[in-house]
Amino acid sequence: MSFDRSIKIAPSILSADFANFGAECEAIEAQGADWVHVDVMDGHFVPNITFGPATCAAIRPHIKTVMDVHLMIAPVDPYIEAFAKAGADIITAHVEAGPHIHRTVQAIRGAGAKAGVALNPGTPASAVAELLDMVDLVCVMTVNPGFGGQKFIDMTAKVRELRDMIGDRPIHIEIDGGVDPTTAPLVAAAGADVLVAGSAVFRGGSVTDPAPYGANIRAIRAAAEA
Repeated sequence: MSFDRSIKIAPSILSADFANFGAECEAIEAQGADWVHVDVMDGHFVPNITFGPATCAAIRPHIKTVMDVHLMIAPVDPYIEAFAKAGADIITAHVEAGPHIHRTVQAIRGAGAKAGVALNPGTPASAVAELLDMVDLVCVMTVNPGFGGQKFIDMTAKVRELRDMIGDRPIHIEIDGGVDPTTAPLVAAAGADVLVAGSAVFRGGSVTDPAPYGANIRAIRAAAEA
């Protein structure tokens, strides 16, 4: 993975057809997705259960771009190696998920993946201040994690603060939650470069009719780059 600050659209497969994950990953990439975002939830850290390392390993051969794995689980550390072996390019853990986020980041990097840290809406940017020399990505949650299709929570002030804190470090700022053509320009102007979108990408399309995916991705990208 090379680093740049161009806008990247990362569709969340949480909104895809669960019976056709491989084909869905191929379809969104063919329609212009830059990354594929995988939301892992455990029913403990967040009030929902999704999928684990076996699913990641199954879809990995269908992903040619970046597998961006977002762990909304606690504890995190016992599962890092499994997700790395499943082919995750980036593994993101929440600062709120355990007492030793520094150790978690070390473990992610030690497993050979890029390391991300995620911040819930109620967590300040300052929570990652001591991690910025170790991470590749900061994910700003713009919904409370657990479910797709939620209303966007305005975190642009936090994004601007992070952009200032990061300076010239090669760190992506990712936005996860409620991203669509209306909200994308707000966070992009504040300094975000990776936009996770679920329902806003998959709405209206299917593996047999993927053209709406492309139209949705282009609309989000155009709004963010305007």
